[in-house]
Parts: sequence; structure tokens; C-alpha cells
Amino acid sequence: MVTFVFVHSMQFSICNKKKEIKMMEAVNIKNIALIAHVDHGKTTLVDAMLRQSGTFRDNQEVKERVMDSNDLERERGITILSKNTSVHWQGVKINIVDTPGHADFGGEVERILRMVNGVLLIVDAFEGPMPQTRFVLRKAMELNLIPIVVINKIDRPNARPAEVLNEIYDLFIELGANDEQIDFPVIYTSARSGLSGFSPDFLEDNLTPLFSTILKYIPAPLVEYNSPLQLLITNLNYDDYVGKIAIGLISRGEIQEGETITLIKRDKSQVYSKVVKLYLFEGLERKEVKRVEAGEIVAIAGISEANIGETIACKEKPEALSKIKIDEPTLAVDFTVNNSPFAGREGKFVTSRHLRERLFKEVETNVSLRVEETESTDTFHVSGRGELHLSILIEKMRREGYEFQVSKPKVIFINIEGARCEPIELMTCDIPKDSLGAVMEICGKRRAELVNMIEFSSDQLRLEFEIPARGLIGFRDEFLTKTKGKGIMHHLFLDYRPYKGPIPTRARGVLIAYESGITSTYGLHNAQGRGTLFVAPVTEVYQGMIVGEHKRINDLEVNVSKRKQVTNMRASGSDEALRLEKPRQFSLEQALDYIQEDELLEITPLNIRLRKKFLDHHSRLQRVKSLKVG
Repeated sequence: MVTFVFVHSMQFSICNKKKEIKMMEAVNIKNIALIAHVDHGKTTLVDAMLRQSGTFRDNQEVKERVMDSNDLERERGITILSKNTSVHWQGVKINIVDTPGHADFGGEVERILRMVNGVLLIVDAFEGPMPQTRFVLRKAMELNLIPIVVINKIDRPNARPAEVLNEIYDLFIELGANDEQIDFPVIYTSARSGLSGFSPDFLEDNLTPLFSTILKYIPAPLVEYNSPLQLLITNLNYDDYVGKIAIGLISRGEIQEGETITLIKRDKSQVYSKVVKLYLFEGLERKEVKRVEAGEIVAIAGISEANIGETIACKEKPEALSKIKIDEPTLAVDFTVNNSPFAGREGKFVTSRHLRERLFKEVETNVSLRVEETESTDTFHVSGRGELHLSILIEKMRREGYEFQVSKPKVIFINIEGARCEPIELMTCDIPKDSLGAVMEICGKRRAELVNMIEFSSDQLRLEFEIPARGLIGFRDEFLTKTKGKGIMHHLFLDYRPYKGPIPTRARGVLIAYESGITSTYGLHNAQGRGTLFVAPVTEVYQGMIVGEHKRINDLEVNVSKRKQVTNMRASGSDEALRLEKPRQFSLEQALDYIQEDELLEITPLNIRLRKKFLDHHSRLQRVKSLKVG
């Protein structure tokens, strides 16, 4: 049971007074993070907690997944950025951080966990623990955070709460949980319906059991009130009126509006700055305050040079907090200025200066990302935690009006004791039983090793593989084809291991536009017999642009702009009788998977085009000859 220690507010600056240092629990504050695998219901549970705590007015119209605030999150149905909110229950303020559920955004999770004392580990009552569950739980246990297990979607058909709970216990034991961590409380919920209970068979029509469990088990922050200020910046936001906003937990001391503080940078240099505004999180809003004590998660405006992982400290006696340790990137792509014949037509920001500024600005808030300049002023080497991590950055930039090109993603190799090692992923596949042979075949080709197989239900299997990260490039599309769209796959970085050997790349060549022009039905119909088309009629193309996939292994140039010759025996309208199959459309991730090392993706606000690095036919032939000679 948590013991509350009430402390009278201090009306003086902590920096100027020497007091006896004494650790105390912050008064009536609980700081928790919601962690889970993708689509296990974190954000929906936050919605229900906000509604039932009285945060919203009775007549207030609130959209679903209110914490997923940006367009990409709402379109994809996933959380990409960590966000803060708070609720009040029985006089206690509960600060809540909603974290991403995808392993590629693990950097968001790792730094946010530094602000909290406990976690709600949310697990689907049917799917059970998944790869990301393992990742976020391991990080929470390393920081000795108190876990509360929430088995969600209890009203889902085929829910199996008893089996899922056993799987969670097994996971805790596997990750080396201590006695306190493995003695976790369990709550059963239906976040969508706002139900919760201590048993899957007896649910109350509210979240009172969940709130009471948080108050009982999650400890209040242990802080130093009578010590110099210390705050680790774990998140950044931006406001059009006050500029950059630094967010973090005050671990000791207090901070006041108008106070001059010391910003301790990552390189240990120090910068003086003034606190312009102070905010606390109240529901979905930021509430302006004059003074905040230790134990609270606070937002600070006015520190324009602030970056994630830096310390805000007292001016007179600045002391830095330990740095945030983030796992290293595993995948890299090259961002290049667009040099295609269509360059500059559709984008607002097209120069290398624009590209450089945007990428280095992203590094300030995206702590898992690395950006390096290359010998070419037009090319930047960008490394991230995975394909989704990089594709979200690409999608954000194209929506902001940037135009550029990206190369095929490559895994990052490292040397361990003289051996060349590559990143290995733990991949979980839920598949129909009749797809087992096909999935095993494609996984075998990609150097995957089966480590576990579970009969998930009467007609479904769960397979666990250890697979090189290289083998995952282009895997999802083939996997969905082999399972007829019924397969579900997730993966998580495991560790680095010795190089597994070559993996076959794309088995077919591509159809390349022979000349620039506008595609015609006649030209496309002739090319259609050679393979699968990627473009529709009346589409502008340029020489060297990829317009389809060849049936054979080699690349082939086709004239998709060719028109039927018009004579007094042939009418131009005769094209209408020709039938074309629907062209294959690529999502951004599918296009990244598809291209090879001699190809690029042209990214603009309006289009995603596949192209060869060398557009001219003779330049491509010379490159092939030089590779053979080499």
C-alpha cells in the first residue's frame, strides 16, 4: 500500500538555500506509461479513462482514439509519437503517457519510461504476448518499474484469458523478473465498452477496478524537494506562439516561470536560458502554471536550444542526469536530391539545403534516427530502427512538400570480435494451417530458423522465427500472397549474430520506359504481354522509369507511349477495344521493399515513382559491363 507523505510548499528558490537532502514521495501524483503491442488497445483504453474520470463534459463530442492526433496515426491506426495526458481519480492526479506499439518506434518508449514509476502492460485476450510486448516489458523491468497487467478485449470472440495469463507469466520468468515484478496485479477490460474487473467472468460497467489498482500498486514518484533543480528532457513539442516546448519529469527541486536555468547539453557544455512559460498536463490540454515542484511531468517553453536527453538544472549548481540509452539503428537508406526529368514539378522543397535542414531537424526529436553527410553534397545517409521507422519519416516529408529520392534499404553490419555480424529479428507469424508449407518455403529461402510452433486455434498456427533483418526486406508482400491475405506477421530486433549467408533477391526483372511521353492504351497493351504493369493509360513517364515487372529475370525496355498508326483504314478510337488489366499499385513500404540496388524511389507530394539510377540505356549497359569486369 502506498503511504502518502504531505509536504508543505516552499516559497523560496531551492538553488539559493542549503537544506538537508531527504527523499520523499510526491503528494497525490502517479506517473504511468501504457505499453503494449500494436493494436492491443492502448489508445482506446486512454479514451475510456479520460471519459470515465470526468475529463470531458457530458455533452462534449470526442472522436475515437483522441490521443492519435496526427493524420498518419489516424490513417494507419497506430501510435507513432508518445503523448502526455492526465486524469484525476479520488483526489489523485494520474499522469498518463501513451506510447507507440511498434518495435520501430522503440526509441519513443525507451525515453518515456524514464518519466514514470509504473506501467500498464496491455495484452490482447486472444493474441496474447507478441514481439513488441517482450521488448517494452524488458525495458520496463530494466528500470524496475511496477507492472499492472491489463488483459484487454475480453469480450472478443475466441478470447482465451486464462491461457494468455499463463503466457504472460512465462514471459516474465523468461525475462528474469524479480519477486516483486512477477507478483503483478491483473485487470480484465474491454476498453471499447469501458468495462473492467478482477475476473474475466465478472466485469463492472466502469473502470473503477482499474483506477483503484493504479492507486494501490503504482508508487508515487520518489523525489528530492530541498535540492537543486534537475529535469531530464524526454520529449519535445512545438507551439506556434511560444516555440519549442521541452517535456520531462522534475526529479528534484522546483521550477518557476521567469527563472533562469542552465541547460546541460549532450556534449556537457552549458547554456543559460529563461523559462518563459510553464505548463502541466490536464486532460488533453496544457494548463499554464507559475511554479511546479518535483514529481510532476512538466512542459517548459522558452528554451529554444533544448534537445531530448539534455538536462535542465539550477543556474547556481547545475548537475547533469544520466543520458538516455537508445538501441542503435539496424537499417539505412540514402536520401538524394531528385534529379529525374520531372524534378521540381510537384514539390515545394527540392534543393539539397532544404533536404539537409529537414533531416537534421528530425534528429532533434527522433532520437533513434541517425543522419550522416556523404562525399556528395546531394546525398545523406539516414539510419533508423526499421523499415516502418524510415517510411514514416519519408511519408511525413512528402506531405510537408519535400521532393527527393531514396535508395533501397540496407541492413547495418557490425564487427564483433573480428566477425562480421548482422541484425537478427524475432518474427511471429499467425497463419492458416493450410499455408504452413508455403510459409516455411519462403522463410527457408530467407535464412529464417523456426524456434517455436504453437497450435493457436483449430485452424491457425503461430510460428516464431529468428530471421536476418535482410530477409524481412520484401518479405511482407510475399507472405501475404502465400497466405492469401490471411497471415499476420510482426517482428522485433533480437540481437547481432554472425552473417547468415546470401539471401535471394527479387526473382524477376522490370519493364523500363524506352522513351519519355504519355502512356497510351495501345502501348500498354503491347507491354502487358511481357509482364505486370504499374502504370495506367494517360500517365506521363520518362526514359528509365520503371513501368512494370517483367515475366523473366532480365530487365526489358518497352515503349508504353507508342500509339497506333492512323490511316484511312484505322481509326484512332480503335484503342477502346483493347482490354488492360488493372495496374499494380504500390504503397510506400511495398515500393521500398520492391526496388533493387540499381534502382531508386522518386518521392514527391503527389506521386511515388520507381526508376533506374541510370536513366539512359547506354549508361546502364556500361555499369553492367563495369561490374562484370570488376
